[in-house]
Amino acid sequence: MTVKYFIELAKYNQWANNKIIEWADQLKDEQWNQSLVSSFPSIADTVLHIVAAEKVWHDRLMKVENPVWLPFTFKGGKSEILAVWQDSSNSLIDYTENRTNDSLNDLIAYKRINGEAFTQPVFEILSHVFNHSTYHRGQLVTLLRQVGFTDISSTDLLQYYKLV
Repeated sequence: MTVKYFIELAKYNQWANNKIIEWADQLKDEQWNQSLVSSFPSIADTVLHIVAAEKVWHDRLMKVENPVWLPFTFKGGKSEILAVWQDSSNSLIDYTENRTNDSLNDLIAYKRINGEAFTQPVFEILSHVFNHSTYHRGQLVTLLRQVGFTDISSTDLLQYYKLV
């Protein structure tokens, strides 16, 4: 794996996140907060989870001592979390663009939310972050349809490659 590969994934992640952000921004509060059956009980909770994960992983990569887990602290509304999401997407691009191929093997020590200590190489963390966001964006597409939002297009990586 190369830095170029992870830069491409970071840019894809930003593109796909921005599509979801654009759609979510159009939702009424009732749709945003509607109780649904999925990994998380609403679109709002699913978005918060994705944003929190991207942000906490970026903080871990940046060796922030005690990164904040947003679900424990976030008190804002839809527009605030969508802005944090855009920032986290940008931060992941900045991070990957400042790596070297050799630095992808650097070990990152961190603690999970439960306090359990881990050490992993950068490439494993980046692979996880982008895969995790893709997984939950797929859930968001289904959730958006469930609340009646149908102006949805593909967020697939292949579609992204066709556009760049």
